[in-house]
Amino acid sequence: MKYEPVIGIEVHAQLKTESKLFCGCSTGFAAAPNHHVCPVCLGLPGTLPVLNRKAIEYVVRTCIALECEVSPASRFARKNYYYPDLPKAYQISQYELPIGRNGKLTVRAGGKEKTIRIHRIHLEEDAGKLVHDASGGSCVDYNRTGIPLMEIVTEADVRSSEEAVAYLTSLRSILQYIGVCGANMEKGEMRCEPNISVRPVGAEEFGTKTEMKNLNSFRAVRLGVDFEIERQIDAIENGERIVQETMRWDEATQTTQTMRSKERAHDYRYFPDPDLVPVEVSASVLELIRAKAPELPEPRRVRFISQYGLPEYDAEVLTGSKAMADFFERAAAIHNDPKAVSNWIMTELMGCLNESGKTIDECAVTAEDLTALLELMGKGVISARMGKDVFKDMFATGRPPAEIIKDKGLEQLNDETAISDAVEKVIADNPGPAADFRAGKKQAAGFLVGQVMRQTGGKANPKIVGRIIEEKLLSE
Repeated sequence: MKYEPVIGIEVHAQLKTESKLFCGCSTGFAAAPNHHVCPVCLGLPGTLPVLNRKAIEYVVRTCIALECEVSPASRFARKNYYYPDLPKAYQISQYELPIGRNGKLTVRAGGKEKTIRIHRIHLEEDAGKLVHDASGGSCVDYNRTGIPLMEIVTEADVRSSEEAVAYLTSLRSILQYIGVCGANMEKGEMRCEPNISVRPVGAEEFGTKTEMKNLNSFRAVRLGVDFEIERQIDAIENGERIVQETMRWDEATQTTQTMRSKERAHDYRYFPDPDLVPVEVSASVLELIRAKAPELPEPRRVRFISQYGLPEYDAEVLTGSKAMADFFERAAAIHNDPKAVSNWIMTELMGCLNESGKTIDECAVTAEDLTALLELMGKGVISARMGKDVFKDMFATGRPPAEIIKDKGLEQLNDETAISDAVEKVIADNPGPAADFRAGKKQAAGFLVGQVMRQTGGKANPKIVGRIIEEKLLSE
């Protein structure tokens, strides 16, 4: 029997507000444990929450980007459960009345477009972090407690790990473009929780689902989803019953592991939070936020193709990251060959970033320095091969290209007299390849050019070298 995966995805995105959702504590990352806390986020008696207006704006901005209906009124509820990382023994979240509903995101996967429906978008506070030591004990860091989280929940429209990764990639890009979330999965700024079930192909009824918690990389999503699909299919074919439970992905064993039985809504005893009034988003406020909405990745991709004449592949890669797209546009505004700019970004720049583990925001090379390097190569000051070496130095040091070229004496040799002398010596030292070229074996020229480049320390202009070799050999 053939089976079909049915997947819905929950994403928790940490909003880029400077303060927490209900108090003035900092949301700064990597602070010492329990330094960004106060009586409000610790839930001490007598304290009252005060809603962060910016967090609401960010959620509404996301709703607009994902084509959601924005509720004119929503409200917060208390989600009751006890865990050491939850100091109040309840989490302030939204239940019956979220801010956004009924959106969609169209992605490309497997060469096809697929529309993933968004069920709801709501706002809640984050919990703390348990820190386990080698002795078996545990401590709690409450710095993260109260940080605003936006939960984006899809319908069960995803049918493969490929579609899941495509959806998450597009969503991350959108969140970065609209400036509401850094979406760095390794830092926990964007956490993914797929709900996975399988059913016989053609069946209408959903199977029993399991939920995978807190996947923090696209690789983990792909591997974890694929494993869980196969695990469920094998279990069904062996006559076993799938149990609704919460799972975790074990990177060491490359398997899913049971954490606990899956909770249901009634287990949390939701009720409206009595300390918070309903959130109202008026039509005028909605239009104001809509008017300030930035250009999204897909329209920008289309524009890059039409405005700069880029191939679809280049446009898709460059617009996948807002920071990278911004870098390209700054460079393209200076240099008159957008394709050349794109080529260098996609090869040399991205290669250096991948090798170093840095992001474009951490890159020492500016768009102005990249275009200066391209101009120097275009003028023949250095060759393209030397340009690659210069770029690596620029990436490592942040120095401008002209300074590096001068310090290292890398100026390209364009003096035809000097090049002609070198060519004559190479021809004299290599009579065999020279005779081969005269006999019509054009590939012999490559060897001779290489010898001239070696003799000149790689500085000779290879175009001039090739021309002079041809002139000398064919004129004899």
